[in-house]
Parts: sequence; structure tokens; C-alpha cells
Amino acid sequence: MTLSPARVPATGVRRLTTTLYGYAFLDDLVLLYPVYALLFADTGLPLWQISSLFALWSLTAVVLEVPSGAWADTVSRRRLLWIGPLLTATGFTLWVTVPSYGAFALGFVLWGAGGALGSGSLEALVYDEMERLGATDRYARVMGRTRAARLLATVAAMGLAGPVLALGGYPAVGAASVLACLLAAVTATRLPEHRVPAEKGNTRWSATLRAGVAEARADRSVRGALLLIPAVAAVWGALDEYVSLLIRDLGVAEETVPYLVLLVWAIVTVGSLFAGPAERLGTRGLAALIAGAALALAVGAGMRTPAGIALVGLAFAGFQLAEVLADVRLQHRIDDARRATLTSVASLGTELVTVAVFGAYTLLGSSLAHSTVFVILSVPYLVTALVLGGRPRNESPREGRRTQ
Repeated sequence: MTLSPARVPATGVRRLTTTLYGYAFLDDLVLLYPVYALLFADTGLPLWQISSLFALWSLTAVVLEVPSGAWADTVSRRRLLWIGPLLTATGFTLWVTVPSYGAFALGFVLWGAGGALGSGSLEALVYDEMERLGATDRYARVMGRTRAARLLATVAAMGLAGPVLALGGYPAVGAASVLACLLAAVTATRLPEHRVPAEKGNTRWSATLRAGVAEARADRSVRGALLLIPAVAAVWGALDEYVSLLIRDLGVAEETVPYLVLLVWAIVTVGSLFAGPAERLGTRGLAALIAGAALALAVGAGMRTPAGIALVGLAFAGFQLAEVLADVRLQHRIDDARRATLTSVASLGTELVTVAVFGAYTLLGSSLAHSTVFVILSVPYLVTALVLGGRPRNESPREGRRTQ
């Protein structure tokens, strides 16, 4: 049977998205997520060593983010996407077989390196494949669902970690996490990739990086799209680490805290599914979305009630949507040959701003309640919304240097 031209792209998109959602789910189905701090403490590590491990993880991401993105523009992106989970699996294996500070440190370096290989590579591969199929108008919807798959995996990992830990201890939790990484690597090999990497020796990753930076400096729309991603992603990405502390300050029972945390992430997961319709928002609409989420964050945190926590979840859902839309704006504006490079530059900006937010939270939290700090950190989003709202009314997410 001969497929019609319309049928061929539909089949190609279906293959891409099915594999993508499976990869995203398995990549975040890590049962060690909610218990690795307990593993470190039970191994005998003091608080300062545990904190240094987190810092090492962030530092690895900062150092490798942009070089790995530039590398992804010169080699097969699919290859990097299956190598990344293998590095992470190796790190997790070290954690549970030879638990010690050195093993934990090396594991975080491997995990950070694996994440850096996937950051930028995944978005670039997906966008290029959808462009080949003439389906870039679905990119926001697909990436929103990809994030929803990741969030579902995180929630599932939270639910499974306790029973698995009770059954087999940390080795069982580690084994389940390693298995998920291996399955993610296998799934990544099934991702379609029709882009032909540069011939060996013709293009160095450093040259690709220089070209990407030059593109950002020369094109105002690219530069603006690059800056928007950390402006939207960094603050709420840091705040989510403190949600459990915010909830505990409400005075609820300790056993209630995990359920309210799950409520927040359930709302964020549902919100991710609206990325497709939200793509129709212009610049003013995106500004309104960010402003509305900022107000929900401030009011929800200030209420200091379980209902307020639901508002915080709604705010995070809004920021998640805005983050997807910011990525869409960037992908529509950058050149295919430097797509992973510039996406990684945006991710680097997010990492750096996130570290700064951690520092600000530590300073503010030393004398203020968690709810007050959440309210204060909603202000940067209002500033971002005001800046976006001041742009020309006729600019839309798909406008820019590229045409579809």
C-alpha cells in the first residue's frame, strides 16, 4: 500500500513523539531522586559534605553545558542522548555498590555530564525532525507533553521509592534507577535522526560555539529569546526545592507534607498538557501568563494554607508553560547548524541564575519565613512580564528571523 503525502508526515510524527515520550518518562523514572539525600546521611556524611555534593553537581552542569551543546551540533545528537543515561547509570551503580564520599562525588559528575549531553541535544533533534516533517507548529504541544511525561515519572518515582526501599533497601532502589537509565538509553537509539552531522575534521565544536555566540550577538531577536529562558525558568526551578519546607511551615502533620507536594506537581503536570493551545499567545499574552503566575505565587505563598499551596502549584504550572513557550521562541529563531549550541547557552544561563537564586534564598531565609521569601521572589517575574509587555503588539512566538 502506498501512503499519501499527508499520511507519511503523520506516521513520522507519531513515531517521533511515541519514542520521545517513552524516553522522557524513563529518563526521569529515578527512584533514587527522593531518597539520595537519605543515602548520603545514612552513609555518615555530614551536612557540609552533602551540600558540597550538590554544588559539585551544579558546577559540572555549568562547565559542560555549552561545550556539550556545541558538540551536539557537530556529531549525532541521538548518540549523545543514549550515552547520557549510560553515564548516569554508571554513577548510580557506584553509589549503591561502594557508598562513600568519593563515589558519590564521581556519581554526581557522571550524572551532571549525562544531563549536559542531553540538554540542547534533545530539543534540537526534535525540532529538526519536526521541521523535516513540516510539523513545527506542533513543537510546543509535543514539548509540553514531554515535560508532562517527565513529571509523571518523577511522581511515580516518589510513590515507588518507599515500598522498594522497604523491600530491598538502597541496593534495590539503586538497581531500579539503573534499570530505568538503561531502558532510556535503549529507547534513545530508536529516536529518528535524519540530520547528517558534519564530517569529521570539517567542523570543530569550538568553531560551532563561536558561530553560535556570534549569531546571538548579531541578532537581537535571538538574543532576546536566549535571555527569556533563564528569566522564566530559573526562579521557579530553584523554588521547587523549598516547597516541602514551605508546606511544613503551615503546621500540617509531617505525613501530610508529601501529599501536598504531590498536589503541586500534579497541577504542574496537567498544566504542561496545555502547551499546544498556549502557543497561540502572542508576546502580550505570554507576558500576561507570567504576570498571572507571579500573582498566584505571591498570593498562594502568602495565604499560608493548603489552598494556598494549590495556588503555588498553579503558579508553577504557569511558569512551566511559559518556559516551554520561551523555548519555542528560541527554536523558531536560531539556525539549524547551531541549534543545540544556543539551546545549551540558554540552559547555562538558567543554571547560573538558579545558583544565584539559591544564594538569595539562603540570605532571605535566614531571617524571613519561607512564605515571605516566596512572595519576594515572585517580583522578578512581574519585572519580566513588564519588559515583555512593552514589546511591539504584533510580535508573536513564531516571529523572528526564521520563517515557517
